[in-house]
Amino acid sequence: MKLSAIVAAAFLVSSGMTASSYAQDKKESAKKGGGGQMTFFVTSEGSGKGADLGGLKGADEHCNALAKAAGSKLTNWHAYLSTTEPKGAAGVNARDRIGKGPWRNAKGVVIAKNVNDLHSSNNKINKETALTEKGEQVKGRGDQPNEHDMLTGSDPMGMYSTAGGDTTCGNWTKSGDGSAILGHHDRQGLADTRHMKSWNSSHGSAGCSQEALVKTGGAGKFYCFAGGQ
Repeated sequence: MKLSAIVAAAFLVSSGMTASSYAQDKKESAKKGGGGQMTFFVTSEGSGKGADLGGLKGADEHCNALAKAAGSKLTNWHAYLSTTEPKGAAGVNARDRIGKGPWRNAKGVVIAKNVNDLHSSNNKINKETALTEKGEQVKGRGDQPNEHDMLTGSDPMGMYSTAGGDTTCGNWTKSGDGSAILGHHDRQGLADTRHMKSWNSSHGSAGCSQEALVKTGGAGKFYCFAGGQ
């Protein structure tokens, strides 16, 4: 037996682990994402001005500021938000802003491996995993107050809406009249239906002000992902 093997065996014995349990522990750690750095979170607070985030630029800056305050060294945070353009011009898709993945929450749990995984029934976004940058749960349906509405302006595939009308609160610059598409981070709603369980495209807001967002169960929060341009 080589010296390195003897040393490894001695370590396992002294720590009360068998070779098989050690291997299993490594396997489980890898499965959970290995406690990798945070690359996804729900904002712990909104802009304070309803859906007026200062456009995509302001929303991205908010993501980066919160991440930095929480100790993240990453500087390429982007808000999961879509925008629309008039006269049939192409808008911006939220799914195109966030990089390639995989994405982990503040606890190191992988919520999606890649963009397609994120926009499939296989993603792991729910109340237990959609944590803030501080690693805290966000209040959902049944809590007081309910804050499960997440600003997205997106359809279920993470693309800008073609439904017509205002679906992004003026591309995230309005804090009065208007509307934005919202998702439910806790995957719960008024009914047991597909859209009510959607993390990114459940329903429209009652308006763009802070009060209007609170009215339907929100607080002006949104998703942030590390990656993208």
